[in-house]
Amino acid sequence: MRAVTANPDGSAPHPKSPIRPVETLPKAHLHLHFTGSMRHETLVELADLHGVRLPDALRDHWPPHLLATDEKGWFRFQRLYDVARSVLRGESDVRRLVRETVEDEAAEGSDWLEIQVDPSGYGGRFGGITAFTDLVLDATREASERTGVGVAVVIAANRTRHPLDARTLARLAAQYAGRGVVGFGLSNDERRGRPEEFARAFTIAARAGLGSMPHGGELCGPDSVRGCLDALGATRVGHGVRSAEDPALMDQIAARGVPLEVCPASNVALGVYPEPSAVPLRKLYEAGIQIALGADDPLLFGVRLAGQYSLARRLGFTDAELAELARMSVRASCAPSDVTARLLAGIDAWLAASG
Repeated sequence: MRAVTANPDGSAPHPKSPIRPVETLPKAHLHLHFTGSMRHETLVELADLHGVRLPDALRDHWPPHLLATDEKGWFRFQRLYDVARSVLRGESDVRRLVRETVEDEAAEGSDWLEIQVDPSGYGGRFGGITAFTDLVLDATREASERTGVGVAVVIAANRTRHPLDARTLARLAAQYAGRGVVGFGLSNDERRGRPEEFARAFTIAARAGLGSMPHGGELCGPDSVRGCLDALGATRVGHGVRSAEDPALMDQIAARGVPLEVCPASNVALGVYPEPSAVPLRKLYEAGIQIALGADDPLLFGVRLAGQYSLARRLGFTDAELAELARMSVRASCAPSDVTARLLAGIDAWLAASG
């Protein structure tokens, strides 16, 4: 169990301890989906430019009211995501999305980003999955040079599609290992596509030295996380919050040192938990589990990364604990050692500041 302390020396927090801006806290962002990272105003502008009709939930009543705890609700969520993706019609649109996303990360103190994308959802419009991957990687390099934010890519398969499709994407990801792609993921509705069905795809990715970063333990319970650990050799788990329902599983995750990419605002928006206070962030933290806060799909949920840290603060996390969450995000990342050292030093400086 992790001891809960507010100050670096272990002393109790002073009731008037300064509140430091979460936007200036250096951090790594490890759970962000490609189209879901788009600015809302960019979505509207591109839709108007390309003649795409947006539903009211994406235009006038944004952010949409979502509830994905049943298949009908998830279908609506996925339909909104697909509509948003459809506004990306040309290379300039993709480059704009990446540039603005990385600029937003820089503004929120995120100095390292691992953005997740399923190229099969875009390849038909951009000359195939290889051409699209080349475009994304070139756009991330350009944005990184412009902002100073390190950017890497996680290629993800869609668990609602056939496992053979996942193997194709795993081979694609393997081709780019060491050239901007750092991991292989598995996303979409956890109630479809058991982890075991995708084991061969993850073996292909692992042989290329890529991290295993499947989603699990949000819409489905602890067994979903076990499948990610045992069948897919997860080096990180996207979400994983339902692990809190099984103390033995929490102990296993902590002992293995497998980080969980926890996205509290999206957990609430999708109806997994009724309110922020029900998200078991404190329980996971005190169990000694590494946690990397993530924004998931801010285009649909309306909350970016700094907002996740602000939410943690409202749940009672002190500045020292927020700093530890930021450290865990950095240690869980695939950032080079020099970047990791710089970010950890920046976190210490943020905590040492008077606020």
